[in-house]
Amino acid sequence: MPKTDVSSLSMLGKETETAKSPEEAVLEKVPSNHVGTDYVVRFTAPEFTSLCPMTGQPDFAHIVIDYIPNEWLVESKSLKLFLHSFRNHGAFHEDCSIYIAKRIVELLNPKWLRIGAYWYPRGGIPIDVFWQTGKPPEGVWLPDQGVATYRGRG
Repeated sequence: MPKTDVSSLSMLGKETETAKSPEEAVLEKVPSNHVGTDYVVRFTAPEFTSLCPMTGQPDFAHIVIDYIPNEWLVESKSLKLFLHSFRNHGAFHEDCSIYIAKRIVELLNPKWLRIGAYWYPRGGIPIDVFWQTGKPPEGVWLPDQGVATYRGRG
């Protein structure tokens, strides 16, 4: 089994502070050891937090990111710190969700990516955001994201 080259990473194994904003956050990547094999990588952030740009109140989401690598994998510590950088950042649900997906696409150039951002209600209305780069390749096992539609006390 080939060893993953981590020589370009600046955060892994080191004390790292969270960036003050998502724009300042650094996302890092490592080479995939399985180029040419289609498989799905899933990241789940069940406690994502950002701020409402109008009220400054916290907004919460359960975010699921699925992607099929090409040549690169996102380094998970950098992704975790990137997502954490939204905690004091004011942006609408749609802006946060699509920005996250586009930053990962820009970094990795994956074969395919989708994001499901399941936001908890503010004012009684959940705002869920879904986006993908296109159709997933044929023959790839792509499990359901497994997040139930918000039902309140139903």
